[in-house]
Amino acid sequence: MVDQGLSDDFYAEQLRTPNLEKICQEMNIKTLIRYHEGYDHSYYFVSSFIGEHIAYHANKLNMR
Repeated sequence: MVDQGLSDDFYAEQLRTPNLEKICQEMNIKTLIRYHEGYDHSYYFVSSFIGEHIAYHANKLNMR
């Protein structure tokens, strides 16, 4: 699971999340990538989605 803020200063030059998405598709790796308008990579962004990440990974690890 990847959450990407589209207002992140590092999005285009360093993070390049669309490249990750493309490679995963080419390699037939199931991914969940979500893009969010108006978010950067601040504490507010992380705190907005961390609960969903914990639940997602707990489910994948059969912890719930």
